[in-house]
Amino acid sequence: MVQKTYFKTKDYAKVKFSVSLENAETIEILGLNSDWENSVYMTRKKDGSFAAEVNLPKNSQHEFKYRVNASEWINEPEADGEKANDFGGSNSVLVIE
Repeated sequence: MVQKTYFKTKDYAKVKFSVSLENAETIEILGLNSDWENSVYMTRKKDGSFAAEVNLPKNSQHEFKYRVNASEWINEPEADGEKANDFGGSNSVLVIE
């Protein structure tokens, strides 16, 4: 799940990511702000789901993927869209207005 919060007086939006997957030990977000090297680690909640909050600039678009257990790549089903990547798959697309 992706939840966006916009502020009238700020030039960014707060984006909350939430993922619930069985057998997940770690989940990272890669690709935000075009950064595929430095991941955002999601925190495990008491109910077993993972969550992270990130501030992203307004009027921007981000391709990203989740990396589960440091090996499996998955997309966000509730993203604003998908875009083909260079590896024969697709990336999730997030639009911040």
